[in-house]
Amino acid sequence: MTLAILNGRIITPSGVIEGGVLCRDGRIEAVGAFDVPADAERIDARGKYVAPGIVDVGVFAIDMPAFVAGGITRALLMPDQSPPLDTVALIQRAAAAGKPQVWIHPLAAATRGLHGTDLAEVGLMARGGATGIATGRDWIADSAVMHRLLSYAGALGLVTVSHAEDGGLARGAVATEAESATRMGLPAAPAEAEALAVQRDLLLAEISGAPLHFRQVTTARALDLIRAAKAKGLPVTCGITPAHFLLSDVAMGDFRTFARLSPPLREEADRLACIAALADGTIDLICSGHDPRGPEAKRLPFSDAEPGMAGAETLLALSLALVRNGAITIERLFQLLATSPAQRFGLPAGAIEPGAEADLLIVDPHAPWRIDSEKLVASAGNTPFDGLPVEGKVMTTIKGGTILG
Repeated sequence: MTLAILNGRIITPSGVIEGGVLCRDGRIEAVGAFDVPADAERIDARGKYVAPGIVDVGVFAIDMPAFVAGGITRALLMPDQSPPLDTVALIQRAAAAGKPQVWIHPLAAATRGLHGTDLAEVGLMARGGATGIATGRDWIADSAVMHRLLSYAGALGLVTVSHAEDGGLARGAVATEAESATRMGLPAAPAEAEALAVQRDLLLAEISGAPLHFRQVTTARALDLIRAAKAKGLPVTCGITPAHFLLSDVAMGDFRTFARLSPPLREEADRLACIAALADGTIDLICSGHDPRGPEAKRLPFSDAEPGMAGAETLLALSLALVRNGAITIERLFQLLATSPAQRFGLPAGAIEPGAEADLLIVDPHAPWRIDSEKLVASAGNTPFDGLPVEGKVMTTIKGGTILG
């Protein structure tokens, strides 16, 4: 199949250029100006961006309709499945689940059953197709286990994805210890639970020399630690979801369980620190944290509700707010959404250039719409942004030169 996308504003590694993208046999053949083959299917992208497909790090469910609607062409799947992804067979099954459409890249469970005690067969799972290793929803409390994990994964060239929250300090908490949690009477943990976990893991990464990625970092103190670690040259990166740079803990008002997240929403000062960290490069990528939860998990008292949000469909629209507000450029946004995650985990994606795989989006940055939890195509619509008017929408998602939607 030959596909010619014409008259667009193309987001390339060197900046935004005017022109088109020619795709043939699943790869990008030309960018900018080119002669359109007679047999090519044409798409007029006038007034729209042509961007690299989003690489979403750390989704909790394989949700194809939501991925296609949100422009996600590759998704790194967390090991928190039923059963956990702690064997080669489970890794291989997960990796095959999305092909040939959205490709699923499984993250192997760091420990057997994700119990945090005995290391899983990391080497076998790596040879079986695991893209990285993850501790899952929880922090590994035993420092000796975490040290062995980092040393082993680092020797294999794998990135370890860690949950940044001290499990002892945060046990039983559903909110950040601050005015909102006090007023609502919710069990809470201090925001420093995140910094404690980050500091421990950074020290172990320094000892082992292993690459480390914190799936989400959401507090000023933890971001300062990561900023300092990067200045020392440690191979550390971190991510964040739109919920944590757009919402503060006041969004939990009226006990809205859609705002019950892990990590929990933070105070306003931390939210602003996250935006600054996105601008200065401390935060390396934006992820959806896609974790669809049905009514049985959310229509409960706040303390009993399961944490998580459906984020795949809304990821780009919400992240575009950073561009409109002048915090970052559109080029920086797609570095955070596509280029950096692909580079961090060694995936052949994230850039529009000749020879690259034709994973592309056509984005109307001005298309207005309203987020409606009842109308999302995700398997569940548990979004804290329910009812929010947004601007910007994925019009077409292309994987390997094939139009998905």
